[in-house]
Amino acid sequence: MASSRNGTPTLTLKPGTSWSDAWQRCLTTAPEAFRDDRVLNLWDGRWQADGRALPATSPVDGGPIAGPPRLAADAAHQAVRASLDQHRAWRHIALPERRARVTATLDALSEHRELLSLLLVHEIGKPWRLAQADVDRAIDGVRWYADGIEDMLDGRSPLDGPVSNIASWNYPMSVLVHAMLVQALAGNAVIAKTPTDGGLSCLTLACALAAREGIPVTLVSGSGGDLSEALVRAPEIGCVSFVGGRDTGARIATDVADLGKRHILEQEGLNTWGVWNYSDWDALGAVIPKLFDYGKQRCTAYPRFVVQRALFDDFLAAYLPAVRSVRLGHPLAVEHPDDPLPALDFGPLINAAKAKELTDQVAEAVDRGAVPLHRGSLADGHFLPGQDTGAYVAPVTLLNPPPSSPLHHAEPFGPVDTIVLVDTEAELLAAMNASNGALVASLSTDDQETYERLSPQIRAFKVGRGKPRSRGDRDELFGGFGASWRGAFVGGELLVKAVTEGEPGERLPGNFPDYQLNA
Repeated sequence: MASSRNGTPTLTLKPGTSWSDAWQRCLTTAPEAFRDDRVLNLWDGRWQADGRALPATSPVDGGPIAGPPRLAADAAHQAVRASLDQHRAWRHIALPERRARVTATLDALSEHRELLSLLLVHEIGKPWRLAQADVDRAIDGVRWYADGIEDMLDGRSPLDGPVSNIASWNYPMSVLVHAMLVQALAGNAVIAKTPTDGGLSCLTLACALAAREGIPVTLVSGSGGDLSEALVRAPEIGCVSFVGGRDTGARIATDVADLGKRHILEQEGLNTWGVWNYSDWDALGAVIPKLFDYGKQRCTAYPRFVVQRALFDDFLAAYLPAVRSVRLGHPLAVEHPDDPLPALDFGPLINAAKAKELTDQVAEAVDRGAVPLHRGSLADGHFLPGQDTGAYVAPVTLLNPPPSSPLHHAEPFGPVDTIVLVDTEAELLAAMNASNGALVASLSTDDQETYERLSPQIRAFKVGRGKPRSRGDRDELFGGFGASWRGAFVGGELLVKAVTEGEPGERLPGNFPDYQLNA
């Protein structure tokens, strides 16, 4: 293999991993869903060549990929009405048959695991390890439900209408497909809107495999403005499940509250990591690189550290070497054709526009007084010669972002850490609760009593002591505090309860307009 002029090996795309290779495999694997250079929408039990296909590019290298075939509002309403017909039939299918069809779908997903993972790399920029993990978590998670579904459904029945799923682009399999298959297992037809920014072909292939087994799934593309009336407000919808930002989530929350509709709304929050009276710096340094998985483009990422001022020098001594070890680059670039795909912490952000927005926010924060403690360089990244790197951002760490900056109060959804220094426990808690609720938080402290005293005052649904928390699967429930969550909590049997009916007057665990109830 040739070397560049500075002695660094010249990288090449691993054979068989190009977008054209993946696309040809899609055409062969599911010709009913992929046609020539476009994907189809799935509704009324049929793949339909409707909607206006928009151009799209891969964040990995800026190359063209299949774009979403966006439906108009009237077609979306037809799709919802057809899904209700499917729902009325499916809810009467005996549970053993539903479980057999879901299990067959999981077997098909397992068979095509590599292709699903490759599509995730191209469409949303996940490194190979994380793309495979996304697929595996979906399959393994749904198998756990299939194995124990009888007890979870005891005394419960499906909803009166299908479940409508609107989710962000970052976890198409382990969040969206996982939820859809559990919802179907519980006796509901399911509808999903393709995330606008990515995941189209991966979701299309997964839904094609499910539809072949008779799962009543609808998959449509379109803008939120065009489809919201049908996918959120339509009377046929039995439940709305949303994963995304607070602005859109707040609008949906208003709609479903007005209609009294069942809902699960997972929204963003600023997840924080506190450091107080702490000394195990080796342990903290070991976890820092892992927190950069997928460039912090996840709802349970930790972009904010709240550090006791007296410990700041020790914190930096552990933090800076760790952040400098983080590896980013092209997820499919190798030195030799037979090499395994690279073990990267993250690849691109979801698109070049997001990369520019985040870079501009960093520059503005520094102009207004934030102190740059670390700035990585794309020159150190793992890239093909001359490739488009417009969607890539190297890790950045800022001390004390100004209150006027979005980085002070909002989740950046990118590889930017911010650090806030505090002197008292009251300041620690105030800084950790800056976003009025979060999904997860962690507190590193040597003293168990201190942790037990402070952790209940942290406004996050899950709090870890010196270790990160995540969504969790299977028997671990999940939700959020404050503005980070609306509606029913999920995880374990709560996911099944959220999409089924129990005894009259049942109060589900969750955050609802008229009550809040923890499990």
